[in-house]
Amino acid sequence: MKRLRKYILNNFSALFLSIFLPLFAIASVIFLIKLAAYTAIIQLSIWEMTKLYIFILPQLLFYTLPITFFIAATLSLFKLSNDNEVIVLFALGIKPLFIVRTFFWPSLFLAFVLLFDFLIIDPHTTVLSKNFISYKKSEAKFNLSASEFGNSFGDWLLYLGKKNEDGTFKKVFLFNKKQKEEILIAAKKAEVINDAGILRLKLTEGEGYSYSTEKFSQINFKTMLINDTMKTDLMHYKKPLEYWLSKEGADRKKHLLIRNTLLCLFPVVTLFLVVSFGVVQVRHQKSKIYLLMFLTILFYYGGLLSVEKYLGFYTIPVVAIFWLVMSYFYYRKTIVKKF
Repeated sequence: MKRLRKYILNNFSALFLSIFLPLFAIASVIFLIKLAAYTAIIQLSIWEMTKLYIFILPQLLFYTLPITFFIAATLSLFKLSNDNEVIVLFALGIKPLFIVRTFFWPSLFLAFVLLFDFLIIDPHTTVLSKNFISYKKSEAKFNLSASEFGNSFGDWLLYLGKKNEDGTFKKVFLFNKKQKEEILIAAKKAEVINDAGILRLKLTEGEGYSYSTEKFSQINFKTMLINDTMKTDLMHYKKPLEYWLSKEGADRKKHLLIRNTLLCLFPVVTLFLVVSFGVVQVRHQKSKIYLLMFLTILFYYGGLLSVEKYLGFYTIPVVAIFWLVMSYFYYRKTIVKKF
């Protein structure tokens, strides 16, 4: 029995890889196209694009692995049926339930891996990705350039003269108008320093003027630093449980918990359908395996989305039990009665 189980799983694993790699590649291309849209707003280096891709990997794996398992398991049994190997097994007294048990433990293991992925890993990578994009968007607001028009630097209006080869600027003027005071600063040289989200404008060899209705003052300086903290909406959390229980985006997280939990259970609750679709008598049946697999994925995903609106968290047990019972009766009608 161990050799037979190993033989079935070897056929399954070969098909699993051949299906998973193209699906994963397609999902990666879709993400890269989405990533290209960010480059219209922010500047990303190759390393930064690689980091964003790494952040999105758990999501890519989560949405491709359940579908890959279902398709690979079904097609592997269909291949064995075409070679009449499944019929030989039944002729030797092997029950169809043996095949179900063979795929049960891999499907259960995959379900736990997917749960760990979206409950533990995905919150961390999602927060990292959002914070990184938010930081880059905020940073993009401060892409100062030499121009006859002014730049904005926090509360200051900033004019920059010619840009040097080393990235510094010549002939710099800053103006700040408050309620009772106006400040004008002129410097020969300026350098923009980005230190962990804090922009510093380093001015060299300049003068500062302060004017109000009561007084007028002037200072000369060799070096002056003007700080401006970038306003970024960063997310913070310490543990995955804290992320899921936080009120921020509560509705979105509720939908994710319902949908993703059912996606994790998809390989388990469709096991009887895998055997029902994959095991066929080639001489007596016209297989509609591809149509049946497509309809199964379509109705499972579409069904949970439509029911979720009305049942909330009860969607998880209702959909899981419905598909398990329905697939079992279909399995008894198409497989148990015949074999």
